[in-house]
Amino acid sequence: MLQRQARPLVSAPAETAILSLLLAESPLSRVELARRTGLSSTAVTKAARPLIDGGYLHELPPKRTAPGAGRPVNPLSVTPDREFFVGVKISADALYGTVCDLRSRPRVHASRPLGDRGPVAVCALIAELVDELLDAEPEFRARTRHLGIAVSGDVDRPRGSVRYSVLPGWHDVPLADMVARSTGLHVTVDNDVKALTVAEHWFGEGIGTEYFALVTIGAGIGSGIVVNGQLLDGAYGVAGEMGHISVDLAGPRCHCGGTGCVEAIASSDAVLGAIRRGTGREDLDFDGAVRLARDGDPAAREAFVRAGRAIGAGIATLVSLLGPERVVVTGEGLDTYDLFGAHIRETYEALCFKAAAKCPLTLRPLPWEEWARAAAVVSVQALFP
Repeated sequence: MLQRQARPLVSAPAETAILSLLLAESPLSRVELARRTGLSSTAVTKAARPLIDGGYLHELPPKRTAPGAGRPVNPLSVTPDREFFVGVKISADALYGTVCDLRSRPRVHASRPLGDRGPVAVCALIAELVDELLDAEPEFRARTRHLGIAVSGDVDRPRGSVRYSVLPGWHDVPLADMVARSTGLHVTVDNDVKALTVAEHWFGEGIGTEYFALVTIGAGIGSGIVVNGQLLDGAYGVAGEMGHISVDLAGPRCHCGGTGCVEAIASSDAVLGAIRRGTGREDLDFDGAVRLARDGDPAAREAFVRAGRAIGAGIATLVSLLGPERVVVTGEGLDTYDLFGAHIRETYEALCFKAAAKCPLTLRPLPWEEWARAAAVVSVQALFP
């Protein structure tokens, strides 16, 4: 069994650059690695050697780059089964887990319904879920040392603690330490939207971009931002929280303490509350509210219109400030995109500053299993300093 330690696999800048590029885009030749990283061919060979010796990289059979070209090249590729990574997403009512290989390809999924949301009960359930996942194949338990956990809210990643999360109702929970004690794995905890942003940047719609953003709509409104190829955390770890940009100073009070936040207007609970007040029907659930809106009820439709405008204003603020090359919009709220999608785009285009509006918005439905995969990607990051 691998030693369960937190020490990064790579530490030198050259090794870090080579491994990170190959994780996302292997196989690549040494010539291409040198061109993409700015390293010399000698530096690439030197940096790759310990990763080859450790079994994390391997050389593919030689091939010529073109007929009549010179000496054949030996492309380098990641060895996917060298190590496995567990990811767990904590949602409002369930845990979703997966085991991924080194290329972040899911190998097995499992889930658990969430009853008691207290930290002790959730940690015990995570340990059960992890055991089930690692028992799925003999090599999983033997080659897994890292577990990533994705949870909504304000997460202190360096300390592995959840400072505030509204869905489970947590404050100052030392989640990484608690789960590490019960699983024996090195645990990394991150905000779920930031984790999903990293996964999309490395392996999804954001591949090859230096400036990229992801926005989630649904139970909460979240966002993650990549600047100069790196996830933007900010000085206090909460940079890029689009859901808590105030777009209406006379708007409703948000659970964060602010007024008129995008989330206070456009989350599914906020929309449902507005429709209940507008129709006088306190018995409505969200599905019923959606049916009312699709049937043309004025109060219900207006609540979705207002939500779309708030989301569009929030995205416009992010894009005007940071200029991403593209924005991915995802989340369970895409199921009702027909009710507010046009208003998101209209407001976005109206409020973006000049050429910033050229940034495309891409709709990308992602099931809960993809959020668990994103948590596993967070644990892959533990290989790096």
